[in-house]
Amino acid sequence: MASNPPAQCCAIGFIHEGEAKGEIKQIANVSTYVAYPPDRSTKHAILFLADAMGHRFINAQLLADQFATQGYLVVMPELFHGDPIPINYSDAFDIWGWYNNHLPPRVDPIVDRVLAEMRGPLGCQRIGGVGYCFGGRYVCRYLQTGNLDAGFIAHPTMVQEDELRAIEGPLSIAAAITDAVFTTPKRHQSEEILVELGHPFQINLFSDVEHGFAVRCDLTDPRQRFAKEQAFGQAVAWFGEHVKNKP
Repeated sequence: MASNPPAQCCAIGFIHEGEAKGEIKQIANVSTYVAYPPDRSTKHAILFLADAMGHRFINAQLLADQFATQGYLVVMPELFHGDPIPINYSDAFDIWGWYNNHLPPRVDPIVDRVLAEMRGPLGCQRIGGVGYCFGGRYVCRYLQTGNLDAGFIAHPTMVQEDELRAIEGPLSIAAAITDAVFTTPKRHQSEEILVELGHPFQINLFSDVEHGFAVRCDLTDPRQRFAKEQAFGQAVAWFGEHVKNKP
């Protein structure tokens, strides 16, 4: 695999303060958090595939709102059939049972329907995919012609080697120096695969942070906050080049 199976680090962290600006609505019969850019344009869009806390998690909503301010329609569907992981869950929570109930056969149909709606009625001409932790796997699965035009993933979980090898577009990765899931050997393996593929790619490694930092870091820690903000800037710059600047 290009990243390891889930661990407790996939659902621990800090809840961030702020008021979400977007709205929950139905897209292709899927509960979806939607944030519009200032001009309400849908030409450039981001399909936001969240971590295991789901589309109602305030941290994810605040990130979606940030992407919207950069000129993107942001669409963040509910991937878990009403069953997200609670943040900082107790030892009694069966994370393996949860993950085994949320594998591609249950997730892919949701992504398929929402992407079809984005490419169709919503009028999205170019779409970037954002994937944090759990969502990173599905950015890789859908980074193919006709689905996503470019991808950004942070500390991905459960990406299979063949899924990474199958991508057909530019991919940017934000990685943590301490990560039991996207480990140093897995990161190096991913680099080798991306070099072989020949698509544009970028891997940024951040010190002083752990798995989940781009969504759930401690914002009172200056180094963690810096890493989170830089990872977001990394994504914005990547999409500026590979989504907005392409015909």
